Amino acid sequence: MDGAQSPREARSLTDLIGQLGGDLADLVRKEVELARAEFAEKLNAAGKAVGDIAAGGLLLIAALLVLLQALVLALSKLMDPIWAALIVGLGVAAVGYLLVRAGMKAISLDGLKPDRSSRQLRKNAELMKGKPR
Repeated sequence: MDGAQSPREARSLTDLIGQLGGDLADLVRKEVELARAEFAEKLNAAGKAVGDIAAGGLLLIAALLVLLQALVLALSKLMDPIWAALIVGLGVAAVGYLLVRAGMKAISLDGLKPDRSSRQLRKNAELMKGKPR
């Protein structure tokens, strides 16, 4: 109690404001890094979905080559071979369409949006404006 100020008390208002500005810049930089990481994660998931679509397409081709002939031959014993081929072809096409559509739904643009980072950036902006939730 000899009148000497502690280092914490000796810091001026300009030092504190400067430190606050640096801290805010660090916060924004880290939030941008988080958003970038989240976007990369979502993009990776979309890449996996594209791989699933490709695998589904290859399986459809394999099924088309192997099963189409067998089904057409089996149905041709009950009906004209042209009608048998048409029925089998339409059935396989319907299954393929459903697989491709499911894959396209999995890679929609809404799924790529970095939701958590957007929420956090909004909260930080409100905090900086002095409007706590």
